[in-house]
Amino acid sequence: MRIGLALCAGVAALSVCAGTVAAVPASHGTRVSAAGGTSPSAGVAHERLDSALEGVHRAGIPGVFAEVRDGDRVWRGASGVADLRTGRPVTPGLRHRVGSITKTFTAAAVMQQVERGRIRLDAPIGRYLPHLVPGERGRRITVRMLLNHTSGIPDYIPYAFPSIQGFPSDVSSKSLDDNRFKRFRPAELIELGLAAPPTAEPGGPTGVYSNTNYALLGQLLERVTGSSAEEYITRNVIEPAGLRHTGFPDGPRIKGPHSRMYEALWGVLDPPRDYSVYNMSWVMAGAGLVSTMDDLNRFYGRLLDGGIVGRDSLARMQRTIPVRALDGTTIQYGLGLHKVDLGECGTYWGHDGTVWGAGTTSLTRADGRRQLSVAINLMRWNAPDTSGGSRHHPIDDALSALHRQALCGDGREGGVPHTP
Repeated sequence: MRIGLALCAGVAALSVCAGTVAAVPASHGTRVSAAGGTSPSAGVAHERLDSALEGVHRAGIPGVFAEVRDGDRVWRGASGVADLRTGRPVTPGLRHRVGSITKTFTAAAVMQQVERGRIRLDAPIGRYLPHLVPGERGRRITVRMLLNHTSGIPDYIPYAFPSIQGFPSDVSSKSLDDNRFKRFRPAELIELGLAAPPTAEPGGPTGVYSNTNYALLGQLLERVTGSSAEEYITRNVIEPAGLRHTGFPDGPRIKGPHSRMYEALWGVLDPPRDYSVYNMSWVMAGAGLVSTMDDLNRFYGRLLDGGIVGRDSLARMQRTIPVRALDGTTIQYGLGLHKVDLGECGTYWGHDGTVWGAGTTSLTRADGRRQLSVAINLMRWNAPDTSGGSRHHPIDDALSALHRQALCGDGREGGVPHTP
């Protein structure tokens, strides 16, 4: 995964995350350095992080906020606005829709059930959900294949949002607007994915990212626990990890302080449209969570320290294969976890995610000491080019610079790939 494109990786909840943005008014950032009474260390160069964060805002993101941890040293910062109409500033502790970062929570919940003997990783999904995945597919596709995206089941997103299917030449916001308050049933979404042509044979050496896989895993959790996936994850992952500001929304609105979330839809929406009020039933078990950057760092720190699943389960989650993301890039993906190898800067684990108008990345170094969680409130800013790709935008370079500074803060940047 190229860090400069982390917020645009296809492993997020949407098919392609590039987009364009109109000019954004300048704003003063809100920054808190060395939180918790600590002082800045060489590993958390707060002035450089402040500058890199401000650079993302100047490049065109209305609001960006982040938390970087280096051992017991913590930096929190924010730059720009949470509301373009009122000029309300972003702050580091805002709640945010974190998209496909939810998949790590769901995978951890499944692994807990594996540890208890209620789920077998290599059992066919048809054994648990014969009504949803019947016949040959149900016999060939295993739980592990859903977790690591080797099931061959296509993503349902283009079929749930048909007005974006024609990217890059024929895109509109009609289905985004039509679905704003729609209540999708998981079985309805799963059926859309299963009805589409398979992306590959089950269990192949390379996976193809699909939200349908995690919709099925949500139904699997419900089947074996007797409660909804959201309830189980809340009780057995979120609460034990001590996450005070993380949860699944019970309606279209986010509770607590949060930013508006602006969607450019590859330049179709100019100015970008606010989609912060949205019914997330279209992707709940795969990308429905709301969280804070502090909670995300806390979660991945606990996960990698063996505090959420056992060491054997964590080792299984960290066995990666190449997976083709929805933007066409190839990433190293385990069971709900990305592996990001940054050379001299170390190996990082985590996930990224987008929903309409919101993007988030959370990465933790393998030793647990270095962490970054960063959120932005604009998505799909790169206009399409004539070849079907996306045009380069200054936002791409600014995000790359922020990620390099946050993950390689001691100056060892040679292992970090630059955005092409």
